[in-house]
Amino acid sequence: MTTVAMIPGAGGSAWYLHPVVDLLRGRGIDAFAVDLPAADPAKGLTDYADVVGEAIGARDDVVLVAQSLGGFTAPLVWPRVDLRAVVFLTAMVPVPGERLGDWSEHVGAEAERLAAAQRGGWSSAFDDTTFFHDVPAELVEQAAEHDENEAATVFDEAVDFAWPDVPVHVVAARNDRMFPLDLQRRVARERLGVEPEVVPGGHLATLSSPGPIADLLARWAA
Repeated sequence: MTTVAMIPGAGGSAWYLHPVVDLLRGRGIDAFAVDLPAADPAKGLTDYADVVGEAIGARDDVVLVAQSLGGFTAPLVWPRVDLRAVVFLTAMVPVPGERLGDWSEHVGAEAERLAAAQRGGWSSAFDDTTFFHDVPAELVEQAAEHDENEAATVFDEAVDFAWPDVPVHVVAARNDRMFPLDLQRRVARERLGVEPEVVPGGHLATLSSPGPIADLLARWAA
């Protein structure tokens, strides 16, 4: 049976991915998301990868999904597991040897974020609305119970890896205010040579629009 294993972004909370996991499980797919020790300054990307690898265990035919900052954990996981595909979901797509803290500057993420705010007419402030502007109010309230600050440790880490010999997909959210669609498209083209699949929603589309994401993952798991 194909497994969909999901890696969360900054803060490391699997809860942010639970609507997609629930939809996939409802289709009979073995799906789960992994809590990471992101608030612990003694833990780094290799520790994150250890946790994900342990959660996957002996499962094979794995669709490995990395959301946001999870894009820097995924390359340390995929050599350890039997992969079917890799999915970068509103994610930071690294290049081999890149330091996580350099990614934004390398791809021009902040300039793209500010330009998108100006075009869209929303605040350029980096605050909760950057992430939650389209998330239902009840989920915003619940999110407060699952928030953890990402320790600074990982931002000093570089990932050295080789791309896996399996399909690599990118999913971008149309109204992402953190990593705007134009940025996601450019990074996918330049770093992977692929066109991203575009889903509704913002950076936390897993909360605001999980259905289209589950549809894509189910297709790639089929």
